[in-house]
Amino acid sequence: MAETGLHVSHDAVAKRLKRAHGHLQNVIDMLLEDRACLDVAQQLHAVERAVAAAKKQLIHDHIDHCLDHALGAPATSSRQALGEFKLITKYL
Repeated sequence: MAETGLHVSHDAVAKRLKRAHGHLQNVIDMLLEDRACLDVAQQLHAVERAVAAAKKQLIHDHIDHCLDHALGAPATSSRQALGEFKLITKYL
């Protein structure tokens, strides 16, 4: 059932990831400038949280969009959607 196509949240997820990408580049620059480890770790933690928030938004959109779509589908498709749901939850 691996659906393709742009989901409602994909633009928002991409925006979050682009922001995290810029933040990560700043963290890399901090390392190269020999900034304090505590400062680098704090900023790196912020990048991790931003990526995790994007992942969570993507997974929730998948649940809302793909599984809701499967509810009206034949039983085989519903079972496949449930299997896909079980696979994607390992990334939570």
